[in-house]
Amino acid sequence: MAAYAHPEVVVETDWVKQNLGKPAIKVVEIDVDTKAYDAGHVPGAVGFNWQTQLQDQVNRDIIGKEAFEKLVGGAGIAPGDTVILYGDNNNWFAAYGFWLFKIYGHKDVRLMNGGRQKWLDEADKEMTTDVPKPKPATYKVKEVHNELRAMLPDVSQATKSRSHNLVDVRSPDEFTGKVIAPPGMSETAQRGGHIPGAKSIPWNTAVNQDGTFKSADELRKIYVEQKGVDPKKDTIAYCRIGERSSHTWFVLTYLLGMNNVRNYDGSWTEYGNLVGAPIEK
Repeated sequence: MAAYAHPEVVVETDWVKQNLGKPAIKVVEIDVDTKAYDAGHVPGAVGFNWQTQLQDQVNRDIIGKEAFEKLVGGAGIAPGDTVILYGDNNNWFAAYGFWLFKIYGHKDVRLMNGGRQKWLDEADKEMTTDVPKPKPATYKVKEVHNELRAMLPDVSQATKSRSHNLVDVRSPDEFTGKVIAPPGMSETAQRGGHIPGAKSIPWNTAVNQDGTFKSADELRKIYVEQKGVDPKKDTIAYCRIGERSSHTWFVLTYLLGMNNVRNYDGSWTEYGNLVGAPIEK
């Protein structure tokens, strides 16, 4: 991992096991399957529900600053703590949580390499159904980094000017419009296809069979050499609702060290419903 641009943001399962219980290290599980945490989790980990706790329940939006402070402080996390995030589906929503923590300026956030499944696959790793009861901490957000987020006007301008790398991280069938959503998930968009000028680079090209991240050299070959993502340009990544694209945002920003990468969390459920917006198939 030393070859990554920011190797400090990825920790191995063994490191997590060795550091469990230390006062300044807080472990958080965030899953696509919101029932997975209850079935068993890393000892001492708290669980965040992406549907009810990380997203505004009135507007279609991420939670606001005050809600983030309440959630994180209530989980016993202080601003100076090291936060370790992990989850199912190779850290889809763990990466989304990482992105949210960075929007609200938390300094030390890391992903557990391989996520929930890798922990489950290792014989020396324990799971528990005991839910911790952390002592609430005072958490105040001092800075908000909205530059990590792309909004619709940013995407529209990037499409018109072709000045950005647009990276569609969905499956090839979603990119071509053959399907609108992955199997078993609601469609939530009127049309299939992709944003004009976008490159199809499915999120899972960045991970190995066991869910761990590929090496820096492998990632550079995929994104830069094979797919033509220009490191000199700003980049916008998107998927269907923003969680898979946060995984790619993490890879491009922290593992490859690209500047000015933003996650478009409106993604296809917003763009695919727009009246008058151009699409490609």
